[in-house]
Amino acid sequence: MTNFFLADLVANLAPAIRMQRLVSTLRTHFRCGAVALLQLEGEHLRPIAVDGLVRDALGRRFAISQHPRLAAILTRRDVTRFHHDSTLPDPYDGLIDEHIGEPLPVHDCMGISLHVEGQPWGVLTLDALQIGTFDDIAQTELQQLTTIIEAAIRITRLEAEIRALRLTRGDAPVDSSKQESEIIGQSEAIGQLLHEMRVVADSELPVLLLGETGVGKELFAHRLHRQSRRHAQPLVHVNCAALPESLAESELFGHAKGAFSGAISDRPGRFEAAEGGTLFLDEVGELPLAVQAKLLRTLQNGEIQRLGADRPRRVNVRVIAATNRNLRDLVRDGAFRADLYHRLSVYPLPIPPLRERGNDVLLLAGRFLELNRARLGLRSLRLSTDAQAALRRYRWPGNVRELEHVISRAALKTLSRGVNRNDIITLEADLLDLDAVELPPALAPQVATPGIPLAISSLRDAVATCERHTIQQALDAHGGSWAQAARQLDVDASNLHKLARRLGLKD
Repeated sequence: MTNFFLADLVANLAPAIRMQRLVSTLRTHFRCGAVALLQLEGEHLRPIAVDGLVRDALGRRFAISQHPRLAAILTRRDVTRFHHDSTLPDPYDGLIDEHIGEPLPVHDCMGISLHVEGQPWGVLTLDALQIGTFDDIAQTELQQLTTIIEAAIRITRLEAEIRALRLTRGDAPVDSSKQESEIIGQSEAIGQLLHEMRVVADSELPVLLLGETGVGKELFAHRLHRQSRRHAQPLVHVNCAALPESLAESELFGHAKGAFSGAISDRPGRFEAAEGGTLFLDEVGELPLAVQAKLLRTLQNGEIQRLGADRPRRVNVRVIAATNRNLRDLVRDGAFRADLYHRLSVYPLPIPPLRERGNDVLLLAGRFLELNRARLGLRSLRLSTDAQAALRRYRWPGNVRELEHVISRAALKTLSRGVNRNDIITLEADLLDLDAVELPPALAPQVATPGIPLAISSLRDAVATCERHTIQQALDAHGGSWAQAARQLDVDASNLHKLARRLGLKD
């Protein structure tokens, strides 16, 4: 086993793959039900890689103050083992793959804190559903393997810092762990976007974030600023849609004393507040035309002029703009200046809507489930298999913001029906209140019209669609049990898991 770990340390692997291989190997070696690697971020632990937990676990954040087992593991350098009759609540109640939605039966649990460069980094936890799995030998083995596990984390961190240094060309490296903590997603669409952002962040080019309402444009603007060489300077956020037309110029550029009634003193604007840093113009399409002209001059010359002042002032500010509107249409209709549009859109970054992000919806749902669990004081909050399927089918016109509201509303609904806060609460599909649920094109069954062939791009796509649909039906029929689904489909369980991963049904 040590040789296997060492081979992964020297292999050229993506960080997520290296960490996933690590936890999967540990689960196989210790013959346990679940293994989780969690990174310490302030007062929370964030899952980096899991094996044996539900799919949305990677989106959750575990508050240390609310999970005494995790807190106990963090306080010790040696292996911490919890006796099978321990009364401390288990953070994974209802989240173990083999016991989805059920209280964990009497079981073994152990974990160890991990340190990198002398500082606490996080924890590794192992749960076994069979009493006696983690004997003295198992604990000794885990203690011995800790050095290799910490080495894997250290190498992954060094690789991230080297990439950051290459991007910033010698500037201070950016803490990649904090960058990843806000934007949750593993889809190809998000991966490509984050890669583009790393490249453009180091430039001084204006960036235009494009996306529907609720996709999280502000989060992406913050990430661009953090990854830029201006990250130590302020990021100033301006909601252009909330600026009254009469005050928009003063808010952005400031005003001199006596410029208008009520201007009793000189006042700097948002550009001056962002000096040396970044100005984020959210909903930039709502700016009045008169203000657009002054904004254009600032982008061209690096100068502003306070309202009522005689002399211009130099400013050193990078502008990131965002909009959910089609600026080209506004230009055509005369509501937006064409020259300003070209200045702002030097590097446009379209943010994909949630419906194009595949299983990211489940990771994000996990994040919101844990937030609501903590906020409402619940023991455990999770989704049923049908609810997960409903989330994946829905088209999400309101995107991530709508998903957050759906989860919060469902949690409150189930609580209002008198459930016990100490039970494992499972949100069913009907509680989500998703109207007009529809399958995405890749999963929607197609019906042939006489004389018109089905619109299938290739035989391989058609077979994959059929396999995906059949597996999901079997899972739904057996309450999400992979073992029972495999028996119904007459395939080996391990082969079914491999096929499901290839089809995107399983992480």
